[in-house]
This record gives sequence, C-alpha cells and structure tokens, in this order.
Amino acid sequence: MHERERQRIILSAVQERPVATVQDIVEMTGVSEATIRRDIAALALQGRLRKVRGGAEALHPPQVGTLAARPFRVSESVNSVQKRAIGRAAARLCADGESIIINGGTTTFQLAHNLVGRRLQVMTNSFAIAEHLVKNTKCTVIVPAGTIYREQNIILSPFENDGTAHFYARRMFMGAQGVSSLGIMESDSLIIQSEQRLMRQADELVLLVDSSKFQNRSSLILCPLERATTIVTDDAITDEARRMIETAGLTLVIADAAEAGLERTSSSVA
Repeated sequence: MHERERQRIILSAVQERPVATVQDIVEMTGVSEATIRRDIAALALQGRLRKVRGGAEALHPPQVGTLAARPFRVSESVNSVQKRAIGRAAARLCADGESIIINGGTTTFQLAHNLVGRRLQVMTNSFAIAEHLVKNTKCTVIVPAGTIYREQNIILSPFENDGTAHFYARRMFMGAQGVSSLGIMESDSLIIQSEQRLMRQADELVLLVDSSKFQNRSSLILCPLERATTIVTDDAITDEARRMIETAGLTLVIADAAEAGLERTSSSVA
C-alpha cells in the first residue's frame, strides 16, 4: 500500500473516532506498526492531525456516530480488480426468484453490480447496495431499520427488532475484515450485532473476501469459520489458506482476477 493511500486512511480514521490507535490503523492497512508510527509522525509534522500516546487524534475530533471500520470510499479502491472478479463469481451462485441477503461492504457491492437483469428478493444493510439495486435491477429490495453511517454506507441498529427477523434467505453473502482458523473477523461490535442477526435468517453463508483478508486480523470474532458454507476469493490465495478452508470443510470458489483486469482494460479503451 502506497504512502499516500495509507495517510488517507489514517486521516479518515481519526475523523471517525476520538482516538485512532496504531493497532486500529494496522488492521485497516495491513502494514507494520513502525510504518504507521512514521506516517502519524509525518502527518503531525504537517499539522494535519495530533499525535498522542499509542495513536493519533483529529485536530477537531468527531462527536458522535462513529464506527471502527474503514470508510467505504477508501476500501473501494483497495484490491478492486480482485473484488470485481469475486462479485462476478458470486453472482453465478444466485438464481432468479431466490431470496438472498447481502451485507454491507465493497466486495459485496461488486456482487450487486453483477445482478443486472436478475429478479431476486434482496435484503441488505448497505445503503450503497440498496441504491444500486433499485436503480439498476429488477430485484425487490428490503433494508432493515437503523441509522445510516455515511462513511461506511451501512445501515445499523443496536436493537433486535430491526425487521430482519421477518425475512428468510436461501443464502447470505458477506464480506469480512479478516479470516483465520480462529474465525471470521470484524472490526466493530455494532457491525457484528447486525451481521449475526442477518446470518440467523439464511440457510447458507457465502463469504466474499479477497486473498489479502487471510492475512488480516481483528480483535473481534464474528463467528467460527465453520459457520460459512462457501468462500469465494481470488486466485492469489496461498496454499496455507487453501488448507485451512479444506480443513474447515468449506467449498472454495476461485475467481479469475486476470479476467476482471482484462475487462477493466477493455472498458477503459472503449
């Protein structure tokens, strides 16, 4: 990850919470603590944030309504070719007439891009996905009750009665902050509450994660890895991650990232 991109993530992080710790930012970027400390020192020297013990804070800290999660607009630019390939592969698992759940995230957003022309019943806690499906598909779209978190483009509620209990889905498509033998990981407890409610309403759980997520770690575990039935990832997945998935008894679907890259090049030329 380039220095400019890392620093953009750091500046976004300090605007979302009172203090962004070094460990918070390491989990968002996947780089070393030493690198993050250097970036924080450089940004502090430029007068763009305030360096504090163990992390950084904004010069004008946020007041309320923040999540410990990377902003949607930042995540969207990370591993974008791989995410497009994963979204295309995941769409092949959907059949017209089915009911599905799609959680908020930039990889699952690519699934929504591949549902044009489909007729599905879709529940999603993603404002961005709901908007895209309404404008570009024939799907019926249902959203839970809650607050829209602008930075993450997600709808969340701390309450059980947010409407999800009235929806049944054949399968749920979900992204994640990280994946390991310990389980599927997320970065914020409010996100975990929402996703656990959604998971209860689906027969199958399909995890959409690019290969970098097998190296990512977070302090919060959403559920055991075995709760998923299928993992869709890109072809840069390591042998170690493949063995972990096989041991857990999950179906592995490999998306062709090179194909997605060629498609992007062709679109640019056109």
